[in-house]
Parts: sequence; C-alpha cells; structure tokens
Amino acid sequence: MTMNVQEPKPRISLMVFTRDLRITDNPALSASLKNTKTYCLFVFDDSLISGSRPPLNRLKFLKDSLQDLALSLKSIGGELIIASGKWADTVLDVAKKIHASEINIADDYSTYATNRITNLENYCAANKITLNKHPGISIVEPGVLAPTAGSEYKIFTPYFRKWINASWRRQAVLPKTIEFGKTDHQFSLSQKSKDLLSISSSGYGGETSGSEKMNQWLSRSSNAYNSTKDVPYLDSTSHLSAFLHFGCISPLNLAIQAQSFPETENFVRQLCWRDFFLQILAVRPDASINDYRNRNDIWAKDPESFIAWKEGKTGFPLVDAGMRQLKAEGFMHNRTRMVTASFLVKDLYLDWRVGASHFMEHLIDGDIANNQLGWQWVAGTGTDSNPHRILNPIRQSERFDPSGSYIQKWVPELSGLTPKTIHDPPLVIRQQCGYPEQIVNHHDAVELFRNRRAR
Repeated sequence: MTMNVQEPKPRISLMVFTRDLRITDNPALSASLKNTKTYCLFVFDDSLISGSRPPLNRLKFLKDSLQDLALSLKSIGGELIIASGKWADTVLDVAKKIHASEINIADDYSTYATNRITNLENYCAANKITLNKHPGISIVEPGVLAPTAGSEYKIFTPYFRKWINASWRRQAVLPKTIEFGKTDHQFSLSQKSKDLLSISSSGYGGETSGSEKMNQWLSRSSNAYNSTKDVPYLDSTSHLSAFLHFGCISPLNLAIQAQSFPETENFVRQLCWRDFFLQILAVRPDASINDYRNRNDIWAKDPESFIAWKEGKTGFPLVDAGMRQLKAEGFMHNRTRMVTASFLVKDLYLDWRVGASHFMEHLIDGDIANNQLGWQWVAGTGTDSNPHRILNPIRQSERFDPSGSYIQKWVPELSGLTPKTIHDPPLVIRQQCGYPEQIVNHHDAVELFRNRRAR
C-alpha cells in the first residue's frame, strides 16, 4: 500500500524594514532570507504622518529611500510591500495574510520604537509567530558595553575607549540562495500615505545615493576632516547623517571603510557619538523628553524671542545664519547646531525641548537620540562634564567663520561687510543693512543664566 507523505510547509518570513532601508549589511534581511521564503514590508505609521506639522523634509527623504529600496529588492528578485495604519496591527495583518511563521526586524530603542516593538511582540506571542530582533542601526548595540557600576556610560570618553577596542559584529551578507515571496493581496494605504508617496522628491535619498556619497567623500575629502570639520563655510563634513538615520547606509560598514583611510580618527569618533547617545536612550528612553540630569531649571517664557530665534533674526549673525540654513535646507552644520542651541538655552534661557522640537520639525537627519541628547549636552542637562559651558556666538563666529563667508551666504543683508565688522556689526551698519539689533546682551544674559543655575 502506498502512503501519501505530506510535504512540510515551507517556512515563510516577513522582513519588516524600519530604520534599515538597505540590502547591504542588513542583519535582519540576511537572517530572514536564510532558509525561508521572505516577504518584505514597510509600514507608514499613521501616528507619525498624520500630525499637524509632519516633518516634510524627512518624509521626502523617506519617500526617495523607499523607492530606491524597492528597486534594490527588485534587482535581487524581491518586492517591497508598502502599507499603512497602526504599525503593529498592520504588520500582524500582513504576516497573517502571507502565513508567516516568523517576523524579522531591526531592534530600536526610542520610546516610540520600543513601544511598537513591544506591542508587536505581544501580538506575535498570541498568534504563535516568532519575532526575531536584530542589530543594524548602530555599530555596537546598546548593552554590549557597560561600566562596572551602572547600566550605561554617562560620559563619552570612557565609552569611546571601550567602543573603539570592542569586537564589532561581522557584516551581514545575503545568502547565496534566496527566495522571495510574491503576493497578490492589496494592502490599504491611507490618503495621507498616498499623498506622501506623491510629494516631490528630496533628490538624493536612498541606499544607492548614500553609497555613492560615502565612497566619494571617503576617497576625496576625508583626509581634510580633522582640520576643517568645525568650519561651516567650507561645508566639508560628510553629509551622511540622513543616510545613517534612515539606515540607507550601514554605520558599521561606514566605520570599517573609514578606518582604512588616513586621518579619519575624528570622523570615526563622531560615529561613536551615535552609539553613545543610543545606549543612553536604551536605558533612559524618557531622556527624549525629560532632563537626563535635573538642573532645577525654571525656564523663561518669551514667545517673541523664540520666534526671532526660529526665523534667524536674533541680531547675532552666526546664530541667524545657522537658523536660516536649517529652514532652507533641512540641514545645519554641527558647529552652528551647538551655537544656535547654546544661544536658545543659555542666552534666552528657553527650554531645550522647544528648540529640539523645532530642529526635529525641519532636519532631514532628525534623530531622537542624536537630536534630543545633543540638545541636552548643550543645555547642561545631559552628558557634558561641563554643564555650564557657554558658547559665545560672536567669538565662535570669529573663530570658525573668520572670513564671514558662511554668514554672507545665509544672511545676505550682511554680504557686503568686511570680516572686521560682519561678526558683530555696529548699530549704524545694522540700520543701513536692515539687520536687527541683538535681542539680548550676551554677557548680561549668561550672567543671569549662571545665577539661575546657582540657585
């Protein structure tokens, strides 16, 4: 008698992209493709795109990155499913429709990310689906390095010493034999999502563009980074931060490649700052909205000064140049990020959170860990070992923009001034140029700040 032996059902995996929009060195994707048929998904979370002031610059970059990811997947035989809705609900819905036995995803650590992954974990457990979390958004994952006493490093330098000597993970490679699934299911897209996919392009998002920019910068400009990184008018930094935020390029791959070029130690150190802030956020997710170290500040309320700061009309040329660049490009040089943040907090004594929120609204590379904890570093509520550090906007301008070229570009009403007068124009020249007077006296303002902190 012949027995019919039923063939075992093939294992089916759902690969969910979040902040890892690439196929190169993507641990979650590589694991998903190993011995399983894989479907690929990205979900527009309604809660992120339906706000009253969505971050348009970031959303344009995201759109381009998704289009590029879809093409990359197509080149290796796959397709990208795009859906929208409540994130965890939608992921589970897709997983059920394709009969997935497992879901693979990059781990993440903000309050928002951990909450949605926790929700998905609960859903998966209830539906007998395995959820696998993988590294990929950092070089060294949070929790791998920990001080002898305590759960996170609170000071950067000892963390960097451990980080630079740590055994980094091996880069992930795609299996030699891969199988992608195809689906005829139609997954719903909200009108907001459809509108987003139809907005104009950022012009450069995605893994293809990111890889090209990374290779070009490393080979042509990285050797000058040490001497030029703090000079905003030279614009010599890598401009890779948005690609790192969305995971269009692998931070590990970037760090490894950078180490093969001369004079990139300081650049690799900057990559370490990303991991440093992330390991803090993993332990203290509330630090995205609460003081990491409470200084008992009772912040001032001054809407007019805040508007002047946002619009680049404070009367301090370097501050105004930075704020205007932010509004025009969705980007600001790191030196001017620190100067503009210091001015808001320590000259105007306004809450760092309102500044951080404004940055997140406009920055293409807006990243919760880097932005919020960077602001806290400047505000003295974070990890800076000198919490009362003051950045004088005029001295900073004279030191890092000595020719006034950066100011001339972004504050055109001052473009005719000489390096001698452009950093702090006399009143008569301000009136002639139509440039505002200083909204505060810097020395008086910082003295008041010190007195408030000393209470």
